[in-house]
Amino acid sequence: MSSAVAATRSIGVWIAAGLLVFIAILGFTGGLSHQVAIFFCLVLAMLFLRQPVVLLLAVATAFTHAYFAKNSKVEFLIQDVWFTVDREVLLSIPMFMLAGALMTRGSIAQRLIDVMLALTRPIPGGMGIAAVLACAVFAAISGSSIVTMLAIGSIMYPALLRAGYDRAFSIGLICSAGTLGIMIPPSIPMILFAIMTDVSITHLFAGGIGPGLFLALLFALYSYGANRNRETQRWSLTEIGNALKRGVLAMFLPVLLLGGIYTGYFTPTESAALSLVYALLVEILVHRELKPRDYGTVVYDTVKLLGTLLPLLAIAASLNTILDYEGIAKGWVEYVKGAVASPTLLMFGINVLLLIVGCLMDAGSAILIFSPLLLPLAQAAGYDPVHFGIIMTANLEIGYLTPPVGLNLIVAMAAFRENFLFICKAVIPFLVIMLGWLVLVCAWPPLTMYFVGK
Repeated sequence: MSSAVAATRSIGVWIAAGLLVFIAILGFTGGLSHQVAIFFCLVLAMLFLRQPVVLLLAVATAFTHAYFAKNSKVEFLIQDVWFTVDREVLLSIPMFMLAGALMTRGSIAQRLIDVMLALTRPIPGGMGIAAVLACAVFAAISGSSIVTMLAIGSIMYPALLRAGYDRAFSIGLICSAGTLGIMIPPSIPMILFAIMTDVSITHLFAGGIGPGLFLALLFALYSYGANRNRETQRWSLTEIGNALKRGVLAMFLPVLLLGGIYTGYFTPTESAALSLVYALLVEILVHRELKPRDYGTVVYDTVKLLGTLLPLLAIAASLNTILDYEGIAKGWVEYVKGAVASPTLLMFGINVLLLIVGCLMDAGSAILIFSPLLLPLAQAAGYDPVHFGIIMTANLEIGYLTPPVGLNLIVAMAAFRENFLFICKAVIPFLVIMLGWLVLVCAWPPLTMYFVGK
């Protein structure tokens, strides 16, 4: 696997280098405007060189100090970085990440699974359906695809195999259902999109409910169809009662969080704080399966992840401010609108670009870099900013299952000790489902906007 990924990256670098040279020549010879040439160079370098922090810092500094803003100073770049990180909403990201890690290490995930298993036993493919439902509920707590996949998959994947489910179906289902973690709110990528585009986080969370639940339904129906000939068990009211009793606190958390956000009792940031406190109290004082000494390890791991995200967020937002101030983003939108007359064709191109980006970048980096550039194009095509935010999240959700940088595939390979190519083949039926779902999300706005109230 590593040699294949390395070869892919090497080919990508050479392709990027050739395209960069070609575009640079066009820019200097007048074949393209300087702004368009620079934009394409920036996009290609980010896609293929995969060093976004260093690249963004270099480009932002150049834009500020030398190329366009000749009367500007590097200090302005530092001020932009500070204004970006000096936002209350940023606090929600580490708190959601930490809460998800705590619940993964504790017993909330297991208790959620027990409830779903008790409820789905009489249904053909019930254990697969239980895995999907458990991922959907855990997604409403964690906000992360990988955390959701590991929390549910570490328990359900061995259980599916012991129950006789097909190995390819089992690993494909776990990897795919794990992606619900970034579609069903709260979602860390949606928070990043809101920060970069000034779109309401509450509206984005509401917009993710319909597409997220519908995708969970599609996965559940596929599990039923693929396992419809399996023997089933009868419902046990005793088992259901015991499972609900053990899992009532776990089941109540998403109701508390999302209900509080949508009714206006607290903000997304306050809900993240509540989620963290709730997870700590339940896991340490009630369930007592998480020791206080484990908290330090979880915090350390979360801080490491956060350390890779915040610099990228700060510099990307600073670059976005510079591009907006210099009129480059506006010029790019006018150029593309003039070149592509059809709104349908324009959105088709944006979706293709995002699917390619999802193959080569993680969702967080892609949103930070591309959302400020693509949102004006989507608005020019007549799409509501909230609707486009969900479309972008859906595209990048598919990217978690597409090599060479499909994070769910890579993490599943290490966590479940399966061959990388085997996992790639196993997710193909689910990718087909998700591509059809993506078309519906794009073409039918009410699926997204119904809960938003627009």
